[in-house]
Amino acid sequence: MFRVSRELSFCYGHRLINYPGKCRWLHGHNGKLRVTLQGTDLDQLGMLCDFGHIKRTLGQWIDEHIDHRMILCRTDPLAEPLRQAGEPIFLLDDNPTAENIARLLFRVGRELGLPVVAVKLWETPECSASYQEISL
Repeated sequence: MFRVSRELSFCYGHRLINYPGKCRWLHGHNGKLRVTLQGTDLDQLGMLCDFGHIKRTLGQWIDEHIDHRMILCRTDPLAEPLRQAGEPIFLLDDNPTAENIARLLFRVGRELGLPVVAVKLWETPECSASYQEISL
């Protein structure tokens, strides 16, 4: 079994609805994502997946959809005023926690055809969340 990982960096803002601490306020992060792919076969060049392909697919999706945007819960009362003001936002069905953003990026990577087995998202250099699906 082969595994490769690529790290991608992006900036985003968010806030957590119904959270009692400081994260209930709008704030930003310099996020770092590590996406891990897995497979049994290598291509004719001896690669599971070209690192550049990961950047051109998942990295491009991140650049187009969540980089330098406010990631908010769909029910956040600030979503509509920010949208009306022309601010770039991305809406999630759930609170935009590091865990939920990690799950989003895992699923997007899969939808883009990457054999993703795990993602890890650092909100700060000290705080991260991971997501992977367990096969039973």
